Amino acid sequence: MEERNLRKERIGVVRSNKMDKSIVVAEVKRQKHPMYGKFVLNTKKYVAHDEKNDCNEGDTVRIMETRPLSKTKTWRLVEILERAK
Repeated sequence: MEERNLRKERIGVVRSNKMDKSIVVAEVKRQKHPMYGKFVLNTKKYVAHDEKNDCNEGDTVRIMETRPLSKTKTWRLVEILERAK
């Protein structure tokens, strides 16, 4: 039996849950600027599949890479790590 490759996982904050069964997750990275040494915030947004529509804006979630589910959706919700206050 052939083993599958490990899938990428990301942790981010839900920015939008206005779509049906979809959420937008923003991952924020602090990277040091190569020349000036200052820390810069880089934000990357992912559209993820949320089957039960149970995420709200501000939740911290873990998402995992999956097959393409639509034009922009190639991620799915694994778990909700922390609910928004």
